[in-house]
Amino acid sequence: MEKNLAMVVVIALLVLFAADQVRSDASDHRYKEGDPVPLYANKVGPFHNPSETYRYFDLPFCVPDHLKEKKEALGEVLNGDRLVGAPYKLDFRSEKDSEVVCTKKLKKEDVAQFRAAVIKDYYFQMYYDDLPIWGFIGKVDKEGKDPSEYRYYLYKHIHFDIFYNKDRVIEINVRTDPRALVDLTEDKAVDVEFLYTVKWKETNTPFDKRMDKYSQSSSLPHHLEIHWFSIINSCVTVLLLTGFLATILMRVLKNDFVKYAHDEESAEDQEETGWKYIHGDVFRYPKYKSLFAAALGSGTQLFTLTVFIFILALVGVFYPYNRGALFTALVVIYALTSGIAGYVATSFYCQLEGTNWVRNLLLTGCLFCGPLFLMFCFLNTVAIAYNATAALPFGTIVVIVLIWTLVTSPLLVLGGIAGKNSKAEFQAPCRTTKYPREIPPLPWYRGAIPQMAMAGFLPFSAIYIELYYIFASVWGHRIYTIYSILFIVFIILLIVTAFITVALTYFQLAAEDHEWWWRSFLCGGSTGIFIYAYCLYYYYARSDMSGFMQTSFFFGYMACICCGFFLMLGTVGFRAALLFVRHIYQSIKCE
Repeated sequence: MEKNLAMVVVIALLVLFAADQVRSDASDHRYKEGDPVPLYANKVGPFHNPSETYRYFDLPFCVPDHLKEKKEALGEVLNGDRLVGAPYKLDFRSEKDSEVVCTKKLKKEDVAQFRAAVIKDYYFQMYYDDLPIWGFIGKVDKEGKDPSEYRYYLYKHIHFDIFYNKDRVIEINVRTDPRALVDLTEDKAVDVEFLYTVKWKETNTPFDKRMDKYSQSSSLPHHLEIHWFSIINSCVTVLLLTGFLATILMRVLKNDFVKYAHDEESAEDQEETGWKYIHGDVFRYPKYKSLFAAALGSGTQLFTLTVFIFILALVGVFYPYNRGALFTALVVIYALTSGIAGYVATSFYCQLEGTNWVRNLLLTGCLFCGPLFLMFCFLNTVAIAYNATAALPFGTIVVIVLIWTLVTSPLLVLGGIAGKNSKAEFQAPCRTTKYPREIPPLPWYRGAIPQMAMAGFLPFSAIYIELYYIFASVWGHRIYTIYSILFIVFIILLIVTAFITVALTYFQLAAEDHEWWWRSFLCGGSTGIFIYAYCLYYYYARSDMSGFMQTSFFFGYMACICCGFFLMLGTVGFRAALLFVRHIYQSIKCE
């Protein structure tokens, strides 16, 4: 079942990305001299608030006579891209010097709007032949010490430097003329003549290398040193931890096995102690088993989703500024892997002798998607109130609902039916007694919350250096392309999570506490809570984000991502603990 689903996902993704590569109007990117080359204005927004972006013409720039909107793929819309024809004409190898775009009289309201944008460090983004370009719309002159003496200026002259190789565009740089300024300090109408200059230069850079400059920033020696330091730090942590745990557990378990074997030979009526004492309770099914099975199903689906995303990243699908490819992949893969969630949740629920498998299936479908949907509704309402490009159009919401209705739900149900019919039995090496033993009083540090704090800290310490770069990429303008390093860090995270959960499960059983099912899941997933705590640190100490919209987007969507991490790593922790518990109880004689 799972192998077939994996094949379907791979084939669907290959078809999707073959059809969904974002292209400009000239699909082959070859031009003759004087040919029009597509230039689209995308968005404007405060530099420090990456989620708070607006349509380019929300600011009173020169509007072309015929405003042409570009049709966008699902991923581009989710990414907040709204491409429209720009007012500049950059024909292939056609130079222009101080060409007038338009002469415009800015009213007092327009001046105030531009000034507010300059104060917030607004930047603009465009795409020329699918190459991204950025620039700031103005500057603040802070010569006076008092803010009331600051002067605000709008750039009115843009210079485009374009490099070509034979009949292809290779590179474009944009700069603003620091001498051509419009004073916006006072609330009064002003006449502005917007200008642009175009210069063409030849280069030997081949066309297939033209995107390399965008990914080089994350591959600079200085950054690579930090990434490798992060990995070496994580590897040392893992080696020390695994070596330490393996040594302790092997020695302790060996002593336990010898002791229990000796006890059986010497005195049959001797009272048992330690983890063997609770062999009749250790495989007693957990409370809220429907919720537990649903969490395992959702966690397995999210783990599969993450693995597929890494596969696509490593084969080069997510090159820089392939607009919306990651969002498209997330939506499609999540929809196609919902069958895995249904299968795992229902089969495990039936193994735990659950009877209401339909309710369990509904819970599985809503466990992650429910909070995500509610968060999306709230944040989309905020974006609509701000009139930002992050607000999804009605048509896109309909498409997502259709994907959910026609793909995700049917696959979830099919997976659930397959799981119910799998007829697998829970493999327990020991029989469970009729009545549970009483758990002895335990010190405070053996409680669930202290154990979760211990379990989450070690995996988090192995990934926190890399977290900064991921946050700076997702919630900033830094480019992240070193997916191989990220994949190694992900593997380290899984290993540390599995080992620390196994160790804590052993110490819990040794203290004769047999309620390990939920504890192992919570300990494994607690790294997600640490990542959310890091969000608070990043927001206040490492970023300049501000405003209600950006703050709500950052903490809202990070809450959903950390919830996903909690479910995924909780599943990894429980599976590792289950393997370990089965192994140790198979190694002793259980009456």
